[in-house]
Amino acid sequence: MRRAILMLALLAAALWSEPSTAQPRSQLGPLCTTDTTPADQQINACNKIIALKVFSGEKPATIYFWRAVGWNKKGNYAQVIADASEAIRLHPSVAAYNLRGSAYYDKGQYAKAIADYDQAIKLGPPSAFSWQNRGISKQALGDLDGALADINEAIRLDPQLPQPLTSRSIIWRAKGNLDRAIADTTEAIRLAKAKAPVNIMTPPGSVLISAYSQRALSYEAKGDLNRAKQDYATVLEGQASDAGSKANQATAKVRLSLLSEVLPPPRNPAESQRSRADAAAPPAPAGAAPPSPAPVQQAPTASSRRVALVIGNGGYAHVRPLPNPSNDARSIAKSLRDIGFTVKEGIDLDRTAMQATIRDFLREAARAQIAVVYYAGHGIQVDGRNYLVPIDAQFQAGNRMTEAMMDMDTIMAGLDDQVRTNILILDACRNNPMAPKVVSAGEERGIEGGSGLAAPTTLGAGSTLGAGTLIAFATAPGQVALDGEGANSPFSAALSRHIGTPGLEVQQMLTRVRAEVVAATKGKQVPWSNSSLLGEVYLAEK
Repeated sequence: MRRAILMLALLAAALWSEPSTAQPRSQLGPLCTTDTTPADQQINACNKIIALKVFSGEKPATIYFWRAVGWNKKGNYAQVIADASEAIRLHPSVAAYNLRGSAYYDKGQYAKAIADYDQAIKLGPPSAFSWQNRGISKQALGDLDGALADINEAIRLDPQLPQPLTSRSIIWRAKGNLDRAIADTTEAIRLAKAKAPVNIMTPPGSVLISAYSQRALSYEAKGDLNRAKQDYATVLEGQASDAGSKANQATAKVRLSLLSEVLPPPRNPAESQRSRADAAAPPAPAGAAPPSPAPVQQAPTASSRRVALVIGNGGYAHVRPLPNPSNDARSIAKSLRDIGFTVKEGIDLDRTAMQATIRDFLREAARAQIAVVYYAGHGIQVDGRNYLVPIDAQFQAGNRMTEAMMDMDTIMAGLDDQVRTNILILDACRNNPMAPKVVSAGEERGIEGGSGLAAPTTLGAGSTLGAGTLIAFATAPGQVALDGEGANSPFSAALSRHIGTPGLEVQQMLTRVRAEVVAATKGKQVPWSNSSLLGEVYLAEK
């Protein structure tokens, strides 16, 4: 790709060396065709050149290409595709196909990305970037062997290029070969330090951030926690200027915290609820039998490949309690255990217990192949971020309410490593307790007011964040999830009936759940989901 971009740059130089009858054109040219020009200035300069209509034939392809580069800096992939398509129409080039392919990739349209990289490879001359990019697109579609073949070809064409080595390390980790993954990222780090990658599609610092992040994940999966912590810390020291690097740093921050902090052990699932009841209960009569001990949760084993976190919060102290989340959580936990998941279960957790339970689960998930998170209870949106509400949360004027809750973005960042499949299921409210009336009457599983939980905007954005993840909500955006008149909510009742069906693909399973909930609630509740899964996923084996 570097050679193709150099050819376009030389063409741009030739354009601006022609005799000029207007001084502004000679000033606009370098602004439009220099990769270090700030995005807005670059786009504006290219716009003005296009408006001049002084070039014809193939020459305007250069301008459209560089305007697409400007849009790419801003993350406006629709405009990248439009301008790169026009550049290809006027004059097909390896650089333009690679640029449009990368935009398709970032939009999660991997098949279209592969088609563009196919064209770039056919046009030639051989480009390591074209093979590398096609390889990671194949990986995103689950074709690990095809991805490995393409990335090996990229490494053969340019052994000094660090990016393919980092990409290959992800494949080795997905295949369980952690030693090879570590070796590849170590070599990628050495190459990137020896010579900083120079390419308009490579944001400064992103190569090292990616390599250290992937090596840290491999070290953690192998159990070498000290080296993992060192690499996570190095990731956080980098300057992140693109979405992928920021996502890597978010993951590194969570993983480093999990490995570094010593937290109190999670409370027994019934302890939070029991402590409030004990405080209000009269002393036991003399000679009475002591209460039975609560059941001990089975801890996930380090070798478990299918893990789940199930939390049901209903016994709220400061907002309206919900009768069914504890029943819902127990039903889903049993269903998941029945199909082979190692389940960490929590019922009526205060913030301390909830934080410890989630963090303990995220530690175990580092070695898992599939991770499922199910939450029933109050959940809200604040400034576009979703939060799960512990039973001791208080919402009072002047309080920093987000500190009293658990941020879903933190959970997602802790699970985001491009290898694991993540299924997050939220049977939570879609109302905002920051509204004047905190407690609402009726059977809604929600706190009154607001616009509800936020739809995840990162899913479907390729592997920069959220790839391999599905988030399912009990109801559609802007609506409330019903708590139900029976022992379970309509959503969890349907989910527990279908989640254990052998050979039922997870998205087909959610379709059945959706149909059942709509029928049971007479259309009042419509479950909703958003997915960036990279293939078919079966919770219950075929």
